[in-house]
Amino acid sequence: MEYLNLTLRIIIKIMLGLLIIFITLGAGTFLFLNTERFGKHPSGERLKKLEKSPNYKDGSFQNLNHTPMLTDGVGYGKVMYEFLFASKPKEPTKNLPTIKTNLKGFEPKENVLIWMGHSSYFIQLDGKKILVDPVLNGNASPLSFTTKAYDGTNIYSTEDIPEIDYLFLTHDHWDHMDYKTLKKLKPKIKNVITGLANGVHLEHWGFNPDIILEGDWYDTFSIDDEFEVHITPARHFSGRGLTRAKTLWASFVLKTRNTTIYVGGDSGYDTHFSEIGNKFGPFDLAVLENGQYDEKWKYIHMLPGEQLKAATDLNAKAVLPVHSGKFTLANHDWDEPFKKITEKENPKNIRIITPMIGEQVNLNDSIQQFKHWWN
Repeated sequence: MEYLNLTLRIIIKIMLGLLIIFITLGAGTFLFLNTERFGKHPSGERLKKLEKSPNYKDGSFQNLNHTPMLTDGVGYGKVMYEFLFASKPKEPTKNLPTIKTNLKGFEPKENVLIWMGHSSYFIQLDGKKILVDPVLNGNASPLSFTTKAYDGTNIYSTEDIPEIDYLFLTHDHWDHMDYKTLKKLKPKIKNVITGLANGVHLEHWGFNPDIILEGDWYDTFSIDDEFEVHITPARHFSGRGLTRAKTLWASFVLKTRNTTIYVGGDSGYDTHFSEIGNKFGPFDLAVLENGQYDEKWKYIHMLPGEQLKAATDLNAKAVLPVHSGKFTLANHDWDEPFKKITEKENPKNIRIITPMIGEQVNLNDSIQQFKHWWN
């Protein structure tokens, strides 16, 4: 009997210990998910307005066409197993080549684009300074020790950024909407243009609501006689924590008197590219995602070759492939996206622009050459 009592006491102590551990972990996770970096979800009157959007149904935003997160027959268990146990994708073994162009040194008449790695880039267009999805913090995750930038790729900091006339945010994922970067850039941002509900995050981080322009797909902002912005669809999703699709993901059309640029954001291939091409094309340049793809999630990220199909649908003269070259977020080698897009059959002879991180792209120069720097 004494032996049984001792055993029972040991079991109770173990169970209490495990319970304390689980409660501590749960409380810690809850507190972490409620830190400022995760932003806020819309509520109250703002949520009621969102619910009137034709793209908001059953408590969340929806894609134009049915979009499963994973391909038929693929479960999250398989994805997690491959992430933990499959062979790791090849990453750079030395610093990648870069050119650090001075973003504050352009003449007002220069039309340029500077890619800063992954999906971050600076544009000066007809004197307007534009910044897209800046992630300049050295990682693309709420945890600073994960999803770190490749050695040598994080060459720009917020101190290098000039005053920005228009900040464009395509969606709220960590590799596109970086809390630390945006907090530091806040004094330099004159206006923000983004999809519905993303402004809730920004206001939570101290941005003035008066400078935030939110819109639904196919909303238009006529900035002035020289600059028009259209918010357009993408095939993707949103979410910074455990809840998805409470904010709208988007692409953008930037139109000036002489130039039309498509800012693609993240998107799987779908019919929206031809719709946008028919409404707003032709495009002088389409910036399209080219990386972090996998057959297992082919509906939310384009596979190799689909970028040229999308560019054809858009009626784009040139493509700048992004969403690669800085972070590993999928199980392909770091240089594979660059190799595949430059080696794919290109029957429409669409120009592929492949600058190094920081290299100046002259938007009015249709014959500017770029090296295959990834080799």
